[in-house]
Amino acid sequence: MKLSELYWHRITPLHFVLWPLSVVYGLFLALQKLCYWLDILPSAKLPVPLIVVDSISIEDGGKTPFTSWLVDTLLAQGYQPSIITRDNPDNPGLPVAVTMSSDPNLVGGKTFLLAQRCGKSCPVWTGSDRTAVAQALLKAHPACNVIICPDGLHYRRLERDIEILVVDFSEQSFGNGLVLPAGPLRTTLKHLNKTDIIVTHGKPNHPVNMDQWSKTYPMKLVNEMAYKLLDPEDHQLVMNFSNTRLHAIADGDNAGWFFEFIQKTGLNAEFHSFGENHRFVQQDIHFPATDIILMPEENALQCLDFAKDTLWAVPKEAWIIHSELQAILLKKLRDRLNSKT
Repeated sequence: MKLSELYWHRITPLHFVLWPLSVVYGLFLALQKLCYWLDILPSAKLPVPLIVVDSISIEDGGKTPFTSWLVDTLLAQGYQPSIITRDNPDNPGLPVAVTMSSDPNLVGGKTFLLAQRCGKSCPVWTGSDRTAVAQALLKAHPACNVIICPDGLHYRRLERDIEILVVDFSEQSFGNGLVLPAGPLRTTLKHLNKTDIIVTHGKPNHPVNMDQWSKTYPMKLVNEMAYKLLDPEDHQLVMNFSNTRLHAIADGDNAGWFFEFIQKTGLNAEFHSFGENHRFVQQDIHFPATDIILMPEENALQCLDFAKDTLWAVPKEAWIIHSELQAILLKKLRDRLNSKT
């Protein structure tokens, strides 16, 4: 169990200390936003629309698969999107394109995952300064007409045109409903009254007043299929591995949902969990007497250089339940584009 789970998913005596810190953190965010609004702190406006996509929780909450869905949607409508992210804080660097040869431990596992999924038709760039990353990307790809920032909820230096928040109601993501550091939420639930679009996953596991929220659009996360890492065209239903000697491997960021999925699927697997942001090496996936090794796609991609035919990746796909979301999103984007001309 992660240390955060000892107090982010319940109320403990420690919250007498943590809750005041959460109030201070919320005041800091409000003051920062006000300073940018009053031009006390300088901000930059990009020549193309900027769509910020983020999770209300520190957990991914479906943000990464939703970003992939958003890219596919924009491409299908004739747009030429690109993605910018902040690189691994432990390895800050200048703006750089993320490619198959990038080190996922330097650029970040989720950024590397987006590059593998979208990179052929949607450039993915990263760096320590998102403003510099966006400017460098536009210089290298002048045809780009939409930029997506999937981790920019509190990054105000770049003026956003559309803000999309993903709300995952699962216990792992929503926790005790409190803001950092007392809980796992990045911002107060009141922020959901003002955001442009809210995408939800799951159902509230405790009472939540959503009356004042912006309109919500449900999303379903699907992970029924797996693909062979060394031959991505080879797909199988995960349930087809029921009669195999199976090892399931994940890091601390993915172990919760992944192992629960394996158990619900009815597979008899041996589980192996590593710490958060674990840097996988060959011995981590070396099991000579096994038929299949299953890993979350984000973790499996980190093993590309030393993977064998037994390694299969399980991706998460976002299914948007109502087509209205696409229509609303495209209308907002057209309105922003028209206002820039």
